[in-house]
Amino acid sequence: MKLIRDILLVFQRHLLIMRRSPLMIILGVAQPVIYMILFAPLLKRALVTVGANSMVDAYRIYVPGMLTALAIGTGLYVGFNLLAEISQGIIERCRVTSISRVALIIGRAMRDVSVVVIQAIIITILSIPFGLFVRIDRLLLAYAILALITMFTASVSYGLALKVASPASMGQIINNISQPLMLLSGTLLPITLAPLWIQDVANYNPFAWAVAGLRKIFAGHPEDYHVWLSIVLIAGLVAIALTWSTRLFAKTAK
Repeated sequence: MKLIRDILLVFQRHLLIMRRSPLMIILGVAQPVIYMILFAPLLKRALVTVGANSMVDAYRIYVPGMLTALAIGTGLYVGFNLLAEISQGIIERCRVTSISRVALIIGRAMRDVSVVVIQAIIITILSIPFGLFVRIDRLLLAYAILALITMFTASVSYGLALKVASPASMGQIINNISQPLMLLSGTLLPITLAPLWIQDVANYNPFAWAVAGLRKIFAGHPEDYHVWLSIVLIAGLVAIALTWSTRLFAKTAK
């Protein structure tokens, strides 16, 4: 019970900080919206081979990939916030309290999940004028997958921040990780358009399965195996990443 209480306290604290600077959420949505307005319309002809016979079909393929990219990117870069708090002495002051070290990581990650889900809701609503409609129950399933992706990437980012402890090195590592993951997950274009060797490599990328699962959900097929396999894969990675980052945090706190 104490762990749950501590997690909720940390989560509440970071939610209050987020409420004081809502511009962060708006700025996080700005670039995806620009891509949705200016880039997605170009995809209708390019996606004919994968079943996009209308603009609605193009958005049904593009928006899930964009939401996945948002979850990956947002999660991977949150470690910089932790580095800032370490340099300001905030983490050091938290360590002398009785609050759980595990809660300090999980509570932050839950805040990051909330940010991505709010942004995903905004983008989904903005997609309605383009003809993209998805049932609420299917959207909730899609948001759950996005939450798992964010929890995983945020946990990895916090672990890297504790391990590297240098913003410059952290930036290089994150960029070198995020770019191949994005390209091999088919966030912008379906991976089926790529050469066979890229498709074979992408099969080992859990985010490629997540993108495929989200596209199946948006297409009205939540029972497809891509959906449930992506949930199992990402949930397993969340457990591993959280264990690693929380143990690392507890170790550095000694």
